[in-house]
Amino acid sequence: MSASQTQMSQTQIIDAWANPAIKEMFESVPEIARLFRQSGATHLLETGVGADEMVGMMDAAGIERLCMTTWARPGISITSNDRIREFVTAYPDRFVGVATVNLEKPVEAVRELDRAVRELGFKALRVIPWLWNRPPNDKLYYPLYVKCIELDIPFCTQVGHTGPLMPSEPGRPIPYIDEVALTFPELRILGGHIGYPWTDEMIALAWKHEHVYIDTSAYLPKYYPPQLLHFMNTYGSDKVLFGTNFPMLSLEKCAAQARELPLKPEAKEKFLRSNALRVYKLCSK
Repeated sequence: MSASQTQMSQTQIIDAWANPAIKEMFESVPEIARLFRQSGATHLLETGVGADEMVGMMDAAGIERLCMTTWARPGISITSNDRIREFVTAYPDRFVGVATVNLEKPVEAVRELDRAVRELGFKALRVIPWLWNRPPNDKLYYPLYVKCIELDIPFCTQVGHTGPLMPSEPGRPIPYIDEVALTFPELRILGGHIGYPWTDEMIALAWKHEHVYIDTSAYLPKYYPPQLLHFMNTYGSDKVLFGTNFPMLSLEKCAAQARELPLKPEAKEKFLRSNALRVYKLCSK
């Protein structure tokens, strides 16, 4: 049995946060250039990665499904929801569509979110606060939260400092995520990038609020903070989802390191797979 086949026979992973590797992202979000150079991923954006090649990478890593989003920022739709739909249509059992919208046009945003879910089959909304310089308690988000509750989908966002050279304040878990969760207790909120350096705040919110979750994207598993691992292995085993932030980080490297984490078998299975099934409301294969 090959190494790839051996990996595929293990627990299949769901990646809760990934991005398409397309040239438009590199050109329209210059702030991320430094991060991609540091992680050695610049070539992926320069050349692009199509659906077929991406599925090959997923197979090599033992990743069953990957939640992929598009990006938007003021005045620019970096990639469209329809572009993500092309991946989902090509491999509906492998890619999960995550919508984005024009935050600054709330009526248009709600209509586009409704279309993305009802017509395109997307399973979540993601808005990255630093791209808009608006924290999640900003009034422009609120119509979208109501729509997410109506559509029964999670709201995904970035928490923690901003790796790109942009202000980090919009990524603070407290008070922003806390306020949103108090105002919209039914809303499933998934905070990506572990909340560092406010990881303890994010853990506190995931414990406090029934529907607040954490995903580990943008950090190699060998660098997860000890308090996060403790949370995952004990009272927070239902609250943390595996993520990569591909193409910034390698699918194969992240998955291999995640499988080696010192977690109890049940906690590891929840982290790698079943928590994502539940939060995104995906059908189990």
